[in-house]
Amino acid sequence: MAADFVLSVNLVDIMARTVGPAELRVVNGRVAAIAPVAGAGGPDPALPFALPGFVDAHVHVESSLLVPSEFARLALTHGTVATVSDPHEIGNVLGVAGVQYMLDNAAAGPFKFCFGAPSCVPATPFETAGATITAADIEQLFQNPQIGYLAEMMNWPGVLHRDPDVLEKIALAHRYNRPVDGHAPGLQGDDAARYASAGISTDHECFTAAEARDKLAAGMKILIREGSAARNFDALIELVPQHYEQLMFCSDDKHPDTLLLGHINQLVQRAVALGYSVFDVLQMACLNPIAHYSLPVGQLRVGDPADFILVDNLTDFQVQSTYLNGELVAQNGQCLLPTTAVAVLNNFHAEPIEATALALPAKGKDAGTYPVIECFDGQLITARRDLPVPIAGGLLQPDPAQDILKLVVLNRYTPGAPPAVAFIKGFGLKEGALASSVGHDSHNITAVGCDDASLARAINLVVAAQGGLAAVGPAGAAHVLPLPVAGLMSDQPGPDVAAAYSALDHFAKAQLGSGLQAPFMTLSFMALLVIPSLKLSDKGLFDGEKFEFV
Repeated sequence: MAADFVLSVNLVDIMARTVGPAELRVVNGRVAAIAPVAGAGGPDPALPFALPGFVDAHVHVESSLLVPSEFARLALTHGTVATVSDPHEIGNVLGVAGVQYMLDNAAAGPFKFCFGAPSCVPATPFETAGATITAADIEQLFQNPQIGYLAEMMNWPGVLHRDPDVLEKIALAHRYNRPVDGHAPGLQGDDAARYASAGISTDHECFTAAEARDKLAAGMKILIREGSAARNFDALIELVPQHYEQLMFCSDDKHPDTLLLGHINQLVQRAVALGYSVFDVLQMACLNPIAHYSLPVGQLRVGDPADFILVDNLTDFQVQSTYLNGELVAQNGQCLLPTTAVAVLNNFHAEPIEATALALPAKGKDAGTYPVIECFDGQLITARRDLPVPIAGGLLQPDPAQDILKLVVLNRYTPGAPPAVAFIKGFGLKEGALASSVGHDSHNITAVGCDDASLARAINLVVAAQGGLAAVGPAGAAHVLPLPVAGLMSDQPGPDVAAAYSALDHFAKAQLGSGLQAPFMTLSFMALLVIPSLKLSDKGLFDGEKFEFV
């Protein structure tokens, strides 16, 4: 049990919209008393500011490449005390056993994870996943009080067309009194209203304010997302004055290098710097997720668990200290919790491939144009571009000079499965290749490159590691970050993983030429079929708007 203590602070009462000196008393891990200083005319500049801890309202912990206990050690240094975490990444690899792994690892520390029951495993029938999570599995998960919600319902066509399996999963959530998270990029108007009417309460995929307003009008709550690849803060922050009670902040997917630098605290700082009310912004960052998901997180009220942070001021939000259940768990950028042993489990059966397996024969129709995926920096959506692709020796060829590269998805669950190959524009690689076993949502091996030899080499490095990230360049240059936990997460300490990832990221940009902010994160979404418009699964090129193969 944490020691009892008293702190002199400037107490930030978000709901009362007041800030002033107070004595904060913590006993047995709970807030025992808050005594305002009589006669104070305003905040005391000599005191830190105490406020509830930040909450990430939607994140896939696996995308940090860290197990939950290590994710927590980094997040706590930035004042994050809880997350609403969808474990569908590991669910797609290992099923219910993967969800249980996350629960078990998270239990090693005091960080307040709220895990959901993955609703769409596999995400679509048009790809090969490592497992299936059925409605019966979801009901089993809901019998565990640690499972707090039905995770993002990505099968929005199934919702709109009232697919019985989809509706059964939503009905189970309502029966067990769990909220249902949404995932419906681009839906507006009547479609957004029909989606919400199925009982879906949130959406984190809005990329325009107009789309968000339609969903707000339908009764949904909107999560403003700013992750390593998808960045929607600038497009949505204007919603705050009218809708702050229905808004939250989330990262969705955050790589370890950016998590090392900041988390929800950065979004709070940016919003306040733009002139939005500090109380509106803090309600979004600290309180709205607690209310919506019924999180067991303290709100800095008498009787609550003593989950709070101290910051230097209400402009920079530099976190001095983080407390959980009355225990000081991070101070001045350092986590005070020990590292814990990490168990390893996996589901990886891919075999090495030859470069010749990646050849694409040109057919008669290819003499003109070929459908090319176009990716965009900071977005998960893609476009279809019908472009001329060079032909040599009867084979379609990448054209790095025109930024037309090969994209490959290789089934990692079935030994000897043939690779799917297509073309992509937007990565900007001038030479070499990148490969990753993090490939949303089924997490097959996804690779992008300038030539077949480099692609095969990068893929084979991932195969040899039984999961990981790899980058290869000329003259034998290569970097590999092994991810032995489900091919998604490292078993190493967070700062070490962040350093290794930073080296990979720098190599992809400085040596290979990519201009993307997060090349590996962008690559991981090129097989995500539920995000329009053109993607590649291990079974072929897929139109995410028509929901059919090209």
